[in-house]
Amino acid sequence: MPWVETESLSFVARHESGQTGSVERLLDDLERFRAALETRFEQVPGEVTVVVHPRSLMLSLAHPWLPAMRMVSAPAGRRYFAGFHTRREIHVLAPAALEARASEVAGSREAMLLSPRREYGHLVVGANNPSLPPPFTPGTFRRYLRMAWVGEGAASYLAGQVPHMRAAVARRMREGGRPSFPPPARDALVLGGTVFDFLAREAGPDAADALALARTPEAAMKALGSATGRRWEDYLAGFAAG
Repeated sequence: MPWVETESLSFVARHESGQTGSVERLLDDLERFRAALETRFEQVPGEVTVVVHPRSLMLSLAHPWLPAMRMVSAPAGRRYFAGFHTRREIHVLAPAALEARASEVAGSREAMLLSPRREYGHLVVGANNPSLPPPFTPGTFRRYLRMAWVGEGAASYLAGQVPHMRAAVARRMREGGRPSFPPPARDALVLGGTVFDFLAREAGPDAADALALARTPEAAMKALGSATGRRWEDYLAGFAAG
């Protein structure tokens, strides 16, 4: 099937010709998301290319860092690495492929379909926080591992994925023992967003947005203010229980 381009105000999508309708809806959603982030962050990239892959294997072959990120993640989070980002591009699975990748647990489909927002969220966070990728290089990947809970957590929180991750969080709590605060790289995708949601509840949404801009682990801990690991664990217990 030939590849074509579909444009919106801020994005240009490359995709298989048979996906035009679903890609138009995807771009409409990204435009709404971008407009919402314009009121919260100084840098909100435009003229972004969205590469829509019809199959997971194509996405992984295009971005060798993606399998590496899955490997360092706890099992509960691996399926949600369903996209990738560079300075001017986001690579995502087509909506049908995202649905196929979802599990049968409650919220998985909804979280998966928010993956394009999540990847654009990464782009926005990286544009405003030079300590986080993109680009991905051996050096920035090492920094990513140190700050993974900030980068992954911010992207998930901004995209609205956190409410749909209850089953994944509950699985992590069953399989991985007591969580660390802040979460290590292994737990960044599953638990990172909960730290942002917890902070937003404790200190307001502006505090959560400010956390996304922390450039060092020390600055991130300072941005958490009076939020403590004990209260976060209490929040997690209630969150996972629904």
